[in-house]
Amino acid sequence: MDLGIAGRRAFVSGSTQGIGYAIARALLEEGAVVTINGRSEARVAQAVAGLRTAIAGARVDGVAADLSDGAETTELIGRIGDVDILVNNVGLFEVKPFGETTDEDWQRFFDANVMSGVRLSRHLLPGMLSRGDGRVIFISSESGVNVPADMVHYGMTKAAMLAVANGLAKLTAGTAVTVNTVLGGPTYSDGVRQTVAQLASAQAVGEADFKAAIIGQNRTSLLQRFIEPDEIADLVRYLASPRSAATNGAALRADGGVLTTVL
Repeated sequence: MDLGIAGRRAFVSGSTQGIGYAIARALLEEGAVVTINGRSEARVAQAVAGLRTAIAGARVDGVAADLSDGAETTELIGRIGDVDILVNNVGLFEVKPFGETTDEDWQRFFDANVMSGVRLSRHLLPGMLSRGDGRVIFISSESGVNVPADMVHYGMTKAAMLAVANGLAKLTAGTAVTVNTVLGGPTYSDGVRQTVAQLASAQAVGEADFKAAIIGQNRTSLLQRFIEPDEIADLVRYLASPRSAATNGAALRADGGVLTTVL
């Protein structure tokens, strides 16, 4: 199926690994011109090389910047120019007890997970509106509507992303611009894999066994396994296309049924 995004310019934040990398690859497979992003020049270069190897003729480049920093974000925007598809994916993930989460932790998560998308959208959405066409997609989480007790600070940022996207969608009335949010469920991204490995090591069990135990304890998942990054990317691929024109201001679930009660 031709999704009609060949030649369209896309920027995916936080895309040197995990879900962001999978999204960049999916858009490149559709013929989009993609700019990826990470904090490290070396990681960005490695990811660009990997995408060019994976997809023949891929038109992809990268810009290194810490998008939790306003000045670095402004510099990045000056380098990437206008885009047709903005995917606000960058974000921090951490399991930490509420009582041990400091003011600095809360601010760090808000700056990275929320303000990155606010700043990028503030600079890039006006161009889409003036052209009358474009896509803004926020990668949130089911944790934004079902906040985990051991990740309250993380859940707060994912809820805030929903609010920002909902408000921005109202600015697009009468245009072909849309703003939507993807609510991802438990996804075995690189960040989650690292967390699982650390927790497994701390408890002296194998990573595979610990991963299986997490899903075994999750009785609210209809999927009963971790979601793969490519499965999130497939929904983003659709939302980035003209075929999703009637979907705007929505929060679309790719959560494996984690919000559905299983009796």
